[in-house]
Amino acid sequence: MAFTKTLEKVFEKFVPSPFVIAVFLTVLTIVLALIFTQNTSGENHLGSILKYWEKGIWNNDLLVFGYQMMLILVLGHILVLSKPLSKFTDYVTGFVHSTASAVVLVSITTMLVAFFNWGLGLIFGAIMARKVAEASLKRGFEINYPLVGAAGYVGLMIWHGGISGSAPLKVAEAGHLPALMEGIVSPETVNQIPNLISTGQTVLSWWNLIIFAVLLIIIPLTLYYLAKKSHSKKIALPVKTSNPESEESSSTNKIENSKIAAIGFGTLLLAAFFIQYFDSLKSLIITPNMLNFFMLGLGIVLHGSFKSFGNALGDAISGASGILIQFPLYFGIMGIMKDAGMVTMISNFFISISNETTLPIFTFFSAGLVNIFVPSGGGQWALQGPIIIDAALQLGVPLPKIIMALSYGDQITNMLQPFWALPLLAITNLKAREILPYTVILMLVGSVIFLGGLVLF
Repeated sequence: MAFTKTLEKVFEKFVPSPFVIAVFLTVLTIVLALIFTQNTSGENHLGSILKYWEKGIWNNDLLVFGYQMMLILVLGHILVLSKPLSKFTDYVTGFVHSTASAVVLVSITTMLVAFFNWGLGLIFGAIMARKVAEASLKRGFEINYPLVGAAGYVGLMIWHGGISGSAPLKVAEAGHLPALMEGIVSPETVNQIPNLISTGQTVLSWWNLIIFAVLLIIIPLTLYYLAKKSHSKKIALPVKTSNPESEESSSTNKIENSKIAAIGFGTLLLAAFFIQYFDSLKSLIITPNMLNFFMLGLGIVLHGSFKSFGNALGDAISGASGILIQFPLYFGIMGIMKDAGMVTMISNFFISISNETTLPIFTFFSAGLVNIFVPSGGGQWALQGPIIIDAALQLGVPLPKIIMALSYGDQITNMLQPFWALPLLAITNLKAREILPYTVILMLVGSVIFLGGLVLF
């Protein structure tokens, strides 16, 4: 397929590592801020921008958010490494015999899991892609491994429209929306803003579920077509010898290996979870802390011993290492874009050319653009959320729709921005430049579906 081959050559030649991309985006943001923003501090303009950068890197709220996101990622990885889920992935990859069957299986299962939880979906997709590669080596069939890796990453193009999406979860918190808009709109308008917007109006609404169902059909079909047009080859893959449960017998500590102790403590955590969050669950309100609490308890129960859980934790931490060091760089970019007014400039430009019909569409595009520089759904909501809510109130656009428009735009350009692919790349031994030619195609297909949904619904 000529188009795919051209993309592969371009990305192979010009795309650097994700860390270098983060450094490049930092420098680019500083330069753009110098050119397009005004110095209102009375100090040297460059000095002010560098202060915004440093302030963003060590922003306490963002650091808390970053820790929450890393926990989601690590705990999701731990769940995938448990015996029950490991047996499940081994079982389903037994049906794979070619790249075409692999990408359909990996993409569908990954999107279903990612709709529940983005961190779990990301790691599940990575493990599935890795298991397919190991199966191809074991059973002697060739695959297009980068395309399979791209199929394992598609959960990040639907996550913000799922039940772990940052913006829908934040607006489901009582009092969040009025507090967010305080000082931005008049007190009278604040009083008219709903105290919360439940996930039943956003990610679990009938129209969002229809869009997700369409994606579940079209994305695997696109990958299937690409698989039929691409060439498969033998792969060289290091054999993984570590097993989260392999060292259990080496420890003589009875508590560490005790199933009763682990399952008992995990059950206690789950009991506390349901007692504390039962009312929220009934109202379809889910928060990052709720997800982490649930996955912690479930992970300990599924591993069946503290030793197995601890070994899985050791493996899971390595997958989050790249994100750990890059998060502060992107927080710094967020600091510049917020304090220098760049996000406001981008959003206001799209709002200025919008009406009631086109605002969700332009919000989609502006969110996609901002996500390139700020690949964090929660961080982007904090920066861009007040602007689009104010515009929606002025133009009479339903708030659930504008929130989901931002969510769709934020998630779709993850197929171009490889920041969240770092754990997948670590697990699969692939490079960002190998999967990006395929994820860019998926981004274009997904954009058509999301824009069509925003127009129709």
